[in-house]
Formats: sequence, C-alpha cells, structure tokens
Amino acid sequence: MRVHADLIIAGFRRYSTYRQAMLAGATTNIVFGLLRIAILTAALKAANGTIADYDLAAANSYVWLGQGLLGLVGLWGQFDLANRIRTGDVVVDLYRPWDLHAAQLAEDVGRAGYSLLTRFLPPVVFGAILFPFQWTEPRRWPLFLLSTALALVTSFGMRFLLNLSTFWLLDNRGVIALYGVVSGMLAGLVVPLRFYPDWAVAALWWTPFPAVLQGPIDVFLGHGDAWLTLAHQAFWAVALYAIGHLVLRRAVRKVVIQGG
Repeated sequence: MRVHADLIIAGFRRYSTYRQAMLAGATTNIVFGLLRIAILTAALKAANGTIADYDLAAANSYVWLGQGLLGLVGLWGQFDLANRIRTGDVVVDLYRPWDLHAAQLAEDVGRAGYSLLTRFLPPVVFGAILFPFQWTEPRRWPLFLLSTALALVTSFGMRFLLNLSTFWLLDNRGVIALYGVVSGMLAGLVVPLRFYPDWAVAALWWTPFPAVLQGPIDVFLGHGDAWLTLAHQAFWAVALYAIGHLVLRRAVRKVVIQGG
C-alpha cells in the first residue's frame, strides 16, 4: 500500500511539471467547448429548445462536464507503456518488485488528481460562469464523485489493454489511432448518447464506453437511474481490470518465451 501511495504522489508530481502543457490542454478544451456549445445551441433552437431531455442548461452542463472529464479520465492519452514495450524497456519494469498493473493504475490516479485541478475545474468553472448551467442536487455529489472514479478506472482498463496489445502487434499506433477516432463518439463526447436511435443507445450501453464519459454526466444531470449507471460502471471497471491482469500475465510469458 505504501508503494502505491508513493506512486500516486509520483504521478501527481510528474504531471505537475508539465504546467504549460496542462494550460494548453485546458485552453484547448475550452475552445472546443465553445464550438460544441454553438452547435448544440443551434440544434436545440431547431428542435424548439429540447432534445431527449436536454434543454439549453443541460446541454451546456453536458458540454463543459465532458470537456473537463476528457482530460481527467485520460480518454485519449497515457500510452507510455506501449512505447516502453516497443523499445524493450518494459523488461526493467517487469523486474521491479511491484505489480506492474497496480503500479500503472496508481500512477494514473496521481495524474488524474493533477488533471482534476488543471483540466477539469477550468472548463467547468468557465462554463458555469458564462453559460446557463444545470447544477446537480447536493445528494448527488457523492454519487458523481464515485461515478467519476469508476470512469477513471474503466478508462485506465481500456488504455492498459491497448498498451499491452504492443506485445503482439509490436507497433500498435494504428490501433490507438482507431481508438481515438471511435472512443469519443461511443463514450458520449461528440453528442449525448440519448441523441442516438434507441437501438444504438441500447447496444452502446452493453460496452464500456458510456461508463467513461456519459455515465458521470448522466449521474450529475439526474438522467436515468444513478445506481444502475454506477452498477454498469463498476462492472466494467472490475471486468477490464481483471482482463488486463490476465493479459499481462500472458504477455509476461510471451516475453520469457522470446528470451526478453
């Protein structure tokens, strides 16, 4: 436990050194948030002010929460492990006296802690001050925090598996690029999933993608059953972590067989 606590702190400190990058990321999130607000506002006006339980305040909240969560959960980033596998440096990590899987998660939690301050709060505060914003009920704040934590673990689980694919693909940059293209659409970043046809929404909620972004936003806005959303997130967080553990064990055997 002490090792994991140290890794969380190390993850926080590591990303706190990239202040300019974090500032640039937060600024980019705000700019793209403004573009998304303009598009959704036009769509709402064309639909007489409401689409699938989203009015102007809910749509604004959805956009700014999504822009903040994007950096916090690391939907499109953190593929350092893939680079280490590609170069062979992962052998050093495997020889260290730790569980590589848990160590990676601990470091990601530290990164998320710093991103909470630099990537999540700035867009949300900016949006809440300048646009109509639908605040959640006080009793939902603990549920939203829990949902956000589960979203982080779910996102980590998907990214960890993408990293591990390098053991077999040797260069998984194509897979990561494809993931970057589809993940935003499937997770509810492009538009709320409720905007999709009913059959598509039902199909998507059988996947882990909604647990990463749409889930926490739904909990915040009070859309759907919060406990059912949390159960969906918890299932995928645990399932992906377990799958990642099994894949890592097989990958380690592959390294040994290859003489690495």
